[in-house]
Amino acid sequence: MKNSRWRRAGVAAGLSLILLSGTAAASPTLQTGSHGHNVMLLQQKLKQAGYSIASVDGVFGGETERAVAEFQRDRKLRITGIVNNATWRALQRVRPQSGKTPAVPHTAVPAAKHGAPVAAAPDNLPILNRSKVGALIRTARSYIGVPYKFGGSTPKAFDCSGYLQYVFAQNGISIPRTADEQYKLGRRTTSSRQLEPGDLVFFTTYEPGASHCGIYLGDGEFIHAASSTGVRIDALSNSYWAPRYLGGKHIVK
Repeated sequence: MKNSRWRRAGVAAGLSLILLSGTAAASPTLQTGSHGHNVMLLQQKLKQAGYSIASVDGVFGGETERAVAEFQRDRKLRITGIVNNATWRALQRVRPQSGKTPAVPHTAVPAAKHGAPVAAAPDNLPILNRSKVGALIRTARSYIGVPYKFGGSTPKAFDCSGYLQYVFAQNGISIPRTADEQYKLGRRTTSSRQLEPGDLVFFTTYEPGASHCGIYLGDGEFIHAASSTGVRIDALSNSYWAPRYLGGKHIVK
């Protein structure tokens, strides 16, 4: 229940930021072929309102276009299937249907190296054998410099959670696609001093809760896909990341 409230709050905050970004023209126009965080916000809001969205994946396809057109019809807007400023404003006024919560966005998990099977990672339990930590960190380091792209999940470009999912998959472990779902993995820590190399670290950035993530390397450093520079290593004590640190999850067993 708490997670659902956070997710609804995050969707509302995201829409508010879109609509309060300066001018009406600043609201992004979304249509078939669009992708990214704004599309995910749109899909979550439509699903909350009771429209048929099977996959909250950040990709504006035929299903999303039909849901937008139905929403526009119901709100007596011009039916185009394209999200303009008027549609964004109408979406902001919508209240979630009773009992409806948005689906957790997941995407296909990449195959492990050499065709090895990828075992699903359980929530709340350590998932990474200590003997595999070195290989996982080497894999993570090998992508330093890869650029950032929201929705990116391949070595062409990564977002933070797509980067983690890909690195773990290359080492035979399947983890969820989004930071808030990855935050459910492993055991909760109460201090960064409890972390060991291979554990996960999480931050609150563009929305409440876990919205950015990385892999702890030891010595107070972590590796992650940063929106400004791509895959890089930073310190937990960094003046930007320290005040945004949400917590670490102990996943090494």
